[in-house]
Amino acid sequence: MRQMMRHIRTVFLCCLCFSLVGLSFSINPAFSQAKFTYSTQFPANHAHTKVTNEWGKEIEKRTNGKVQITVFPSGTLTPPDQCYDGLLRGLSDFGMATFGYSRGRFPLSEVIDLPLGYKSGLGATRLINRFYDKFKPKEFDGVKPLYFHAHGPGLIHTKKPAYKLEDLTGMKIRCGGLITKTVKALGAVPVSMPQSEAYDALSRGIVDGSIAPYEALFGWKYGELVKFSTECWGAGYSSGFIVAMNKNKWNALSPDIQKIIEQVSEEFIDKTGNAWDQMDKEGKDFAIKLGNKIISLSDSENARWAKAVRPVLDEYVKYAQGKNLPGDEALKFCLEELKKP
Repeated sequence: MRQMMRHIRTVFLCCLCFSLVGLSFSINPAFSQAKFTYSTQFPANHAHTKVTNEWGKEIEKRTNGKVQITVFPSGTLTPPDQCYDGLLRGLSDFGMATFGYSRGRFPLSEVIDLPLGYKSGLGATRLINRFYDKFKPKEFDGVKPLYFHAHGPGLIHTKKPAYKLEDLTGMKIRCGGLITKTVKALGAVPVSMPQSEAYDALSRGIVDGSIAPYEALFGWKYGELVKFSTECWGAGYSSGFIVAMNKNKWNALSPDIQKIIEQVSEEFIDKTGNAWDQMDKEGKDFAIKLGNKIISLSDSENARWAKAVRPVLDEYVKYAQGKNLPGDEALKFCLEELKKP
C-alpha cells in the first residue's frame, strides 16, 4: 500500500510539474496553445476595455487560437500605479501602463504628458507613436513595447464655473503624475490620486473638480457630480499609455507569433486613437444630457491659459537635459508633429 501511495504521489507531482511548465512558458514547438494575462486599470464595462478585448481577440484569431489573452480590468491583477512593475516582474504577461502613475520612470517620454495644446485623441496617439519611433527611449528597454496611445485633451471639470484663469484660484483639482504641475501653474490646488478615485473624492467634497478628458465624465461616471466643463484648449494636456509584454514571455514566443502580435498592435494605433475621440464625444454628450454647462474660452483667454502653463514645458526641458536627455529636441518635435494630421 505504501509503495502504491508513493507511486501515486510521484505521478501527481510529475503532472503538476508539467502543468506549471505549461503555465510558465509561452509558445514553442512543444506547446500548441498558450494563455496570457493582461492588466488594465479601466473598468470591465469601459469602452477602452472593449477595445483591449478586441485587440486580444484579433490576435487569438490570427494565431488560430495559439495565443489566448484574458483581460483583468479595474487593476484587479496589478493596481494602476504598479502595472509597469508587474510587467517587469512577470505578474502579468501583457499590460497597459500609464506614464503618470510611474512618475520619473520615463523621463524623456514625460514630454507627452505636458500641456502641449492637444486637440484630439487620435492626434495624441499618433504623436506618441511617432515620438517613440524617432527617439526609441531606453526607459522602455525592460519590456517589449507593442504600441502606445494617449487620450484626448485634458480639460477642467468643476462643481463651480471657471470662466477665466482667476476662477481656479484655491480650487482643489484632482490630477495625477506630471499633471500636478499643470494644475498648479493654472493657479488651482493639485490633489493627486488615480482616476478611479475621482468619483468618491468629488462626492465627498475632497476635491472641487478634476482635470481629465471628456471621456472620464462618462467612463468614470463623475459627470454626475460636476456641473461645468471648461474647454481650455490652450492648456490641453494628454497622458501617455504603453501597451507592452513581459520581455521574457515575448522572447519565448516564436517569430511568426511575434510578427502577428506586432501587426495587430500597429493596426490598433489609429483604432485606439479614434476610440479615444469617440469616448470623448460620449462623455461630452453625457454631461450635456445631465444639464452640465460647457464653457468655451475665447481665443484671448485660451492664450492666457497657454501662457500660464508654458513654464511647465520649460521645466521639462531643464529636467531632461539634467539627465543628459534631449528634452529640447523632444519638445520641439512634439510641438511640430501636433500640427500634422
